[in-house]
Amino acid sequence: MEENKRLACAAIDSVSDLICEMSDAVWEVPETAFLETESTRLQCELLEKLGFQVEKNLANIPTAFSGRWGSGKPVIGILGEFDALAGLSQKANCAVKDPVVAGGNGHGCGHNLLGAGAVAAAYGIKSYLESTGASGTVIYYGCPGEEGGSGKAFMARDGVFDELDFALTWHPMDYNVAWFESTLANIQASYKFTGVSAHAAGCPHLGRSALDAAELMNVGVQFLREHIIQEARVHYAITNTGGFSPNVVQPTAEVLYLIRAPKMNDVAEIYERVNNIARGAAMMTDTKVDIQFVKSCSNFVPNTLIADELHKNMELVGCPEYTEEELKFAQEIRNSLDKKVNPMDTFASKLRPDELKWVREQTFEPMVNFMVPRIYSESSLPGSTDVGDVSWVCPTAQIYTACVAYGTPGHSWQWTAQCKTDYARDMTIYAAKVLAAGAVELMENPELLAEAKAEHAERVGPEGYIPPIPKDVKPIAMDALRK
Repeated sequence: MEENKRLACAAIDSVSDLICEMSDAVWEVPETAFLETESTRLQCELLEKLGFQVEKNLANIPTAFSGRWGSGKPVIGILGEFDALAGLSQKANCAVKDPVVAGGNGHGCGHNLLGAGAVAAAYGIKSYLESTGASGTVIYYGCPGEEGGSGKAFMARDGVFDELDFALTWHPMDYNVAWFESTLANIQASYKFTGVSAHAAGCPHLGRSALDAAELMNVGVQFLREHIIQEARVHYAITNTGGFSPNVVQPTAEVLYLIRAPKMNDVAEIYERVNNIARGAAMMTDTKVDIQFVKSCSNFVPNTLIADELHKNMELVGCPEYTEEELKFAQEIRNSLDKKVNPMDTFASKLRPDELKWVREQTFEPMVNFMVPRIYSESSLPGSTDVGDVSWVCPTAQIYTACVAYGTPGHSWQWTAQCKTDYARDMTIYAAKVLAAGAVELMENPELLAEAKAEHAERVGPEGYIPPIPKDVKPIAMDALRK
């Protein structure tokens, strides 16, 4: 390994205990979108301890912050997340479902690891800049509300990332890869119907049912599904049914929709059609509907050059080995799954025949300790991420590292259970080293960075980034939508 990359990795090793302690502490206080006050405090305190200049309340979001070190160009952004998910409370290192708090929050996507590893990567880059005296600025971004809030999209809209030359991030996963795929853009909106209450038997003719309107809207959207592009996804949750008394005509009802498609213009078209269905349902029931735009995020813009560099550095740093004890627990997690994932289901449409042959020869159970071949696909993954908005602003790339047993479903109690394991901690430090080494490579090769910027400019086109969130829309916590 080149000396300067070795220097950055050694610096990360020197603070690995602090990083893992902070990750565990964030796991202990799972907080959902835009309510991550304690998680923010923990990260800001560590950043200050590590010598970063902390700035809070970015984009007027109380739980958005940054840690900066250095001066001059290039300016490197390292993206971190730390929000949890509702309903995924689970005891750590436990292979049977056993929540810490019944119905409570839990880190079912591993964002406690994500934020910690990103802080470690930023520290590795800081140490490189400090030791060599090289020109450059590293900024760790604490990005709240990825789950259902699109915090980075609000931050991008308000220009938080405009100074960056490139951005790097990672995500806990069940395999290792530097990925080159897009994601689905999305819009989330709330539909609040208001009617008139009445005795459902004595005088139903005087009532106007908001619940009827919500249900008719949902039926209308079911029929819409046949007439939208195949890659689109439309999800919904009824967040308010109006009450618990069937002998009352329900005067209020609310439903939350999430609309996804590969491009933002496709999402916007479907969104307007869903709005028309909601308006039609209100007309049919003689009720009123209030449509509230909650949030949106853009599709991810891949960058092949930076993804290639991250892949090379994943191989250079090398995956940690798992102990027999770790493999035993991972197998217990595998045994708890209702359905085992076939690696071919994951990779069959994305790899060349020779690569698929190689994948078939690997052992995916219970943990993956090898690099999956680079995946180059112009198709979109079925999910969404607000990293997409950063990728429209500057060249952006990310990696996955195997922090959980292979086949662990995202957003599951099994995922929460593994986010304080030794293997998850080891893979977090591994991810940090890869990101730091990749950043050093780009800083020391300005020609490569220039090529990455040229690719980015070609992919985003002459119009550049058009924020999908209107200027007057403010971030909103999911629990606020239920009030």
